[in-house]
Amino acid sequence: MSFVQFSKVSLAFGDRDVLKDVSVNLAKGTRAALTGANGSGKSTLMKVMAGKMEADSGDRAVEKNCRIVYLPQSGIVHHGCTLLEETDRAFYRGYQLHEEMERIGDQLAQNPDGPGSAQLVERHSEIIAWLEESGWNRRATLAEQTLLGLGFLQKDMNRPVEEFSGGWQMRIALAKALLESPDILLLDEPTNYLDIEARAWLEEFLLNFEGGFLLVSHDRYFLDVTVNEVYELFNGNLHRYAGNYTHYEEVRRVELDTLMAQYELQTEEIRKLEDFIRRFGYKATKAAQAQERQKMLDKLLANRIEIPETLKKIHFSFPQAPHSGRLVLTTEGLGKTYYSEPSAEQASPVAHEVLRDLNLVVENGDRLVVAGRNGAGKTTLLRIVAGQDTAFTGSFKLGAGVSIGYFSQDNAEAMKGSMSMLEMLESEAPLELIPKLRDMLGAFLFRGDDVYKSVDVLSGGEKSRLALLRLLLKPVNLLILDEPTNHLDMHSKDVLLDALKGFGGTVIFVSHDRGFIESLATRVLELTPCKSRQFPGNYAYYMEQLEKERLGLVEPGSSAAGVANGNSGASKSSAVQSAESDQSEGSKNWEEQKKLKAERRKLEKEEERLMNLIGELEEKKSDLEAQLATPEVYSDGIKSKKVQQEIEALATKIEETTALWEEVSAQL
Repeated sequence: MSFVQFSKVSLAFGDRDVLKDVSVNLAKGTRAALTGANGSGKSTLMKVMAGKMEADSGDRAVEKNCRIVYLPQSGIVHHGCTLLEETDRAFYRGYQLHEEMERIGDQLAQNPDGPGSAQLVERHSEIIAWLEESGWNRRATLAEQTLLGLGFLQKDMNRPVEEFSGGWQMRIALAKALLESPDILLLDEPTNYLDIEARAWLEEFLLNFEGGFLLVSHDRYFLDVTVNEVYELFNGNLHRYAGNYTHYEEVRRVELDTLMAQYELQTEEIRKLEDFIRRFGYKATKAAQAQERQKMLDKLLANRIEIPETLKKIHFSFPQAPHSGRLVLTTEGLGKTYYSEPSAEQASPVAHEVLRDLNLVVENGDRLVVAGRNGAGKTTLLRIVAGQDTAFTGSFKLGAGVSIGYFSQDNAEAMKGSMSMLEMLESEAPLELIPKLRDMLGAFLFRGDDVYKSVDVLSGGEKSRLALLRLLLKPVNLLILDEPTNHLDMHSKDVLLDALKGFGGTVIFVSHDRGFIESLATRVLELTPCKSRQFPGNYAYYMEQLEKERLGLVEPGSSAAGVANGNSGASKSSAVQSAESDQSEGSKNWEEQKKLKAERRKLEKEEERLMNLIGELEEKKSDLEAQLATPEVYSDGIKSKKVQQEIEALATKIEETTALWEEVSAQL
C-alpha cells in the first residue's frame, strides 16, 4: 500500500515553533482535512509532506514508487502552449514509461533470450499494467472531461493558456494535479477559485479517488461531503479527530468549553498573583512571599492556556435597518447585452446577450440567492440593481425607502487612503459599535498591529475583507453581496452568517459556498443564458427540484420545479402579477379585502409561531446531541439510550412541525 509517514517532525521559524513533534500517516484511502487558524502553519506542513521544504528534525518515510502531488493555493502561471497541450503535460510519467516500454520491446526483439530478458519481460508487463490502470491510454478523453468538469468550455480547449486569468490558471493547475493519478494528493484550498458547479464536480472526483488525500478548505459543506477525519494544527501541535468537519466542530466545542473554564480560572489566578506582587513586592516583610508568588506566576505564564482563534465566537449585529415598504425591488423585462470589439474578420461588434426578459419581485426580508454557472449574468444583475450598470433594457424599480449597500471585489480593490483601517472604521461606525471594532476586525482576520495598516498598503484580499466590514456598519435595508465569502476563513464566514441572519432588511447575494447559501437563502433565482427561473424555497429545495428534473419526475419549468420567466417579453413572473394584483385591490369589494387581510394576518402569525417552535426544537436537539458527545453520557449505556430516544422524538417533532410550516407557507 502506498503511504507517506511522518514521525515527530519539528520545524521552527526563528523563535516560533511552527511544527512540534508532528506525527501523521497518509495512505491509500485517506480522506482527511487539515484545519487551523490563518498563519498556524497548514501550508508549511503540506510543503514538508510534499518534500518541498525540509524539517528541522523528525522522520519522513515514503514508500518506494509512492507518488505525491502537491497543489499550492496560489502562484501558478502557465505559458507557451494551448490549454489541452498544458493539461497533457500531466501525463509526463506515462510518456516516460511508454518510452521505457518501447526501449524494452526493442531490446527483447533484438535479443529475446539474452541475459536479464526475464526481468525485462516482467518490467514490460508492469508498465503495460500501470498505463492501463492510470488511464494513460484514454488521456485525451480524461483531460477533456476534467477540464469541462472544472468549468472550462469546449471552445477553450485550444486557447493559449496566457489568455486565462489567475483564478483559471489555478483551475488548470488543479486539473493537472488530478490527472497525474498520484497515490497521495495534497490540495491547499482547491475550492478558492471554483464556482459551485465545479466544486460539486470536484466532490464527486474525490469521492471516487482511489488514492489518499489531505486538503485545506474553508468550505464546510465541501469538507463534510469529502472527508472522514480532520487534523487540527494549533500552536504547532497536530491532533486528529475522526468524522467529518461538522462532527469535529461539535467535539472541539465540547473540549473548548472545558478549556474556557480552565482559561478563566488561570486568568483569575494570574490576576491575583500580579496584584499581590504589585502591592507587596517592595515591602521587606513580604519580600519572600512576593518572590514565591513570582515563581508561581512565571510557571503559570510559561504554561498559559491559549484558545484557538478558529473556535472563538464573536457576535455583532447590524445597525437597525431603516424602514422600507413591503416591495423592495420589482423588475420587468430586464435585459442586458454586451458588445465585443469588432475583430479584423468582423465588420461590426458581436452581441453577447446575458439577461433577457427578467421579471422579478423581491419583498422585505427576503434572502435571495442568484444561482447559475459562470457567465449566466449573476454579477451583471447585481450591478444593475446596485446602480453600477445603467446600460440595460426593460426596467427595475426600488420600493419606498429602500437604501442599498453593495459589495463586490472590484469595488473593494478601488479603495484608497492613508488612514489606518481602525481610523477609517472609527470615522464611519455608529457610536454603539466603536467599542467592538477591534473584535470585529479580528473576526475578519485583522489581528494585533494589522489594524494600524493604512488602506493603501493592503492586498486585494485584505481590501475585500475591509470593504465587507465597512458595509456591515452602515444602516441600510437592502444588501447586495457579490461573493462576500471570498478571502474569509470558516470562522469569519460564521460571524458574517450570524450577522446576516439577524439583519432586519433584505439580502440579494451570489456565493459559491454551498454551506453559506443553504444557511442563508430563503429563495433562489436561477439564471441560465437568456433565461431565468424562481424557486420559492431554500437552496436544498432548489437542488431537490433539479434532481427531480434530472430523474424525469417533474418537467423543467413546471410549477413543481419553479416559476420560469418567458422569453417573449410579454409574459411576467407570477410574482410580478401577484404584486400588481395586490396594488389593484381597489377593484375588489371592501368586505372581501378585509377578509383576505385578516386571513393573511392569521397565517403570518401561525407561520411565525411554527418557525419559532422549529428553532426551539432544533436548539433542544443540538443540546442533546452535545450531551451525547460527552464521556459521562456516551460511556453510560442507559443514559446514552435515553438521550438518543429524546433526540429521535425531537427529530420527529421537527419533521412534523416543518410539514405544518410548509403547508402554511403554501397557503400564504
